Formats: sequence, structure tokens, C-alpha cells
Amino acid sequence: MQFEKEELVVLISTFIIVLITIALLVLFSVFKKNKDFLLKQREEEKKRFEREIAETQIEIREETLRNISWELHDNIGQLLTLAKIQLQNPSPESIKDVSNTITKGLIEVRALSKLINPEAIKNINLREAIQLEIDRFNRLQFIDSKLEIKGLEFDIEKKSSIIIFRILQEFFSNTIKHSKASKLSVSLNFKLDSLHILAKDNGVGFSKEIVSKGIGLGNIKNRAKLIGAEAVFESEIDKGTSLSIIYKL
Repeated sequence: MQFEKEELVVLISTFIIVLITIALLVLFSVFKKNKDFLLKQREEEKKRFEREIAETQIEIREETLRNISWELHDNIGQLLTLAKIQLQNPSPESIKDVSNTITKGLIEVRALSKLINPEAIKNINLREAIQLEIDRFNRLQFIDSKLEIKGLEFDIEKKSSIIIFRILQEFFSNTIKHSKASKLSVSLNFKLDSLHILAKDNGVGFSKEIVSKGIGLGNIKNRAKLIGAEAVFESEIDKGTSLSIIYKL
């Protein structure tokens, strides 16, 4: 009888050990699958992020080339044409006017050279890149624009800076092309653990239905998510449009 009890205990113990072993193997297998899945997911997210960065850089270059084309045609071209007209009837006064016109042209060419030089664009920070856009809008009289800096400025990660700049470029483009606004303002509020950006215009605005459906809002929000930022787009008819971006360090 005693022997049978001992044998039963051994069988039960063996059974329990086998069950524990199987459970551990199953848990290990599940853990490994989850780990492999997370690693694969992280790798895919990294590839998607790098792809988005590359696409954004291409879009910025395309936007820059379009800006250069507009400036050459609408601004520098007009200045050169004016100088040519002024030289048709030479006089001391016209020579002075020609000199002033050429000086303006040289200023515009120098401003363009900053946009053309890829190294210059590559090495400027977010504030400088936005300031270049603001200066261009004012110089070409596209729209009355201003940039305000709040807090103690700091540099942010370069790839995040590229994404944020492209998001703002999209907003600027919509403002100039569609909003019929006369004013555009951008503020960069540097806080201890985040950067708050607010871009707004005083244009015709959009209804809530149009805002909810898009006009590029989905693309803007998706790009913001890639860098852990939050983008909020607000607009009302006849009350203008605003874009708020919160980027956490």
C-alpha cells in the first residue's frame, strides 16, 4: 500500500513537472513570437519613417524649385525688364534708377542662392528655415507674414525638423493659394520639454465638414505621429484657419 502511494506521488509529480515544462515551452514560444513580431514591427516602422523622411526631403526640394521658378519669373525677371526699360532713355536720373533696380535684383539673387544651395538648406535649423519662408512671402508681397519666438530656443532632432518644416510648408501653401488671407503669423514657443508651434491666417476659413474630410489634414496628422507630435487643425468660415503642432522632446 505504501509503495502504491509513493508510486502515485511520483506519477503526480512527474505529471506536474511535465505540465510545467510544457507551459514554460509554450510561454517561451509565445514570448519569442511576440519578440520577433515587435522587432519586425519596429523595423517596418523604422523603414516607413526613413521612407517618409526621404519623400519629405524630395517634396521640400520640389517646393523650393517651384519657389525659385516663381521668383525668377515674377520678381527678378520683372526687375531686369524694368532696368532694360529705364536704360532706353538714358539720363542721370534714369541711371540712378537703374542702379537701384539692379541693387534690388542682386539682393533677390543672393536670397535665391540660399534656397539653391542644398548644403545651406541642410544645415539651417527649423527657425531659420521658417524665417526664410516668411521673408520670401514679405519680399514678394504674397502675404503680410511674421514669425514670433517665445522661450529659450533649442535645436531639435534634424529628421523631426524636416517633418515639421514640410507640414508648415503645406499649411503656408494652402494659405497663399486658397485662403484669400492678408496676414499669416507663426509662433514657436520653446518650453522645457516641448515645442509648441502655432500657424494661423485671417482668411476665409473652411466649414467643419470640410476640415473633418481633409484638405491634407490626414497627411499632416500622419506625419506628425511619425515624430511623436500632435497636430490640431482648426478653421471656421470667415474666421481664418490655424494649425497647432506640439512636439515633445
